[in-house]
Amino acid sequence: MEKLLRLMAVTLVVLGISGGALRLRAQTKSAADEKAAIEALYKDFNDAFNKKDVNAAMAVYAPSVFAFDAIPPRQFPNWNAYKKDFEEFFAAFPGPVSNSILELNITVVGSVAYTHGIDDGTFTAKDGSKLHIVFRVTDVLRKSKGKWLIVQEHLSFPVDLATGKADLLSKP
Repeated sequence: MEKLLRLMAVTLVVLGISGGALRLRAQTKSAADEKAAIEALYKDFNDAFNKKDVNAAMAVYAPSVFAFDAIPPRQFPNWNAYKKDFEEFFAAFPGPVSNSILELNITVVGSVAYTHGIDDGTFTAKDGSKLHIVFRVTDVLRKSKGKWLIVQEHLSFPVDLATGKADLLSKP
C-alpha cells in the first residue's frame, strides 16, 4: 500500500511538471503567434505607406490612437487628425516614397504589446529633390476582437542640444 501511495505521488508530481511544461510551451507558441501577427501588421502598414495608400496605412491604427509625430504639430489626438497628417505629408512629397522598417523589437504582454524600431525613408518632393531621413518609432498596441491595432505612436529624431538641430540620419 505504501509503495502504491509513493507511486501515485510520484506520478502526480510528474504529471504536474509535464502539465506546466505543456502550458509554458503553449504560452511560448502563443507569444510567437502574436509577434508574427504584429510583424504582419507592420508589413501591411509599410506596404501601404510605400504605395501612399492612406486608408490602408491607417487601418493599423485604433480609432482612439494618440500620436506624437516627428513633424509639427506636437501631437495628433485621434485617428482623423493623424490621417490628415498622412495626407498632408504625401501631398508635400508627391513623388515616389521608399520606407523600410528596421530593427523592429516586439514585446507582447497579454492583450497589450509595445514595439520600437527604426524607419529609414526616402521621400521625393514636388521639385524632384529627395529627403532621406532615419527616425525612431515607439508604438503601443492593443489586441481587441482578435486584431492588433496601434493605440499610441511616438516618432522622433535625436537632437544635438548644442545646435538645436535634429539628426535626420541618426546612427546608433
